[in-house]
Amino acid sequence: MKLRELLERNPVIPAIKNDTYLEEAKNSSSEVVFVIMANLINIKDIVSELKKAGKIVFVHVDMIEGLSSSAYGVEYIIENSGLDGMITTKHSVVSIANKNNIPVIQRFFILDSFSFKNTLVHIRENKPSAVEILPGIMPKIISRIEKAVSIPIIAGGLIDEKEDVINALKAGAVGISTTDKKLWES
Repeated sequence: MKLRELLERNPVIPAIKNDTYLEEAKNSSSEVVFVIMANLINIKDIVSELKKAGKIVFVHVDMIEGLSSSAYGVEYIIENSGLDGMITTKHSVVSIANKNNIPVIQRFFILDSFSFKNTLVHIRENKPSAVEILPGIMPKIISRIEKAVSIPIIAGGLIDEKEDVINALKAGAVGISTTDKKLWES
């Protein structure tokens, strides 16, 4: 799977919490769905339902209730959930994903110039498959990161208008993730 090409074909990515809007995500035109919240009991079923609908599923492993982000916890999810890729904020999880040849999107919260500089350092050190920048309504920051790294950038968080989608894509993001289902077909 060429992640950049996949994201370019699917610039708006449905992001679901547990099974809320699961049917809408399954029926969306996007090939990709982000599961950004789940628990150990429902994650396998959610992934299975999405895969039956032909979706490529990325799971935010830090947000699986009842799971530790330890190596054993992450290995368990890799082996038992059927995911296609992972999302995480944790450097150790990026390392585990890379070791297992699982595409991994590392999320970064950009709050100030210090977090911006650290984000660039961590991207270069961790080598995730892609990064997700939050909040995604910062075109200037998206543009700066896009110029500094050579991996796909996704914008997420606080995106609730079509204008936010357009601005993030114009700034250099290859995709945006949103829980706002009205934007899934924009």
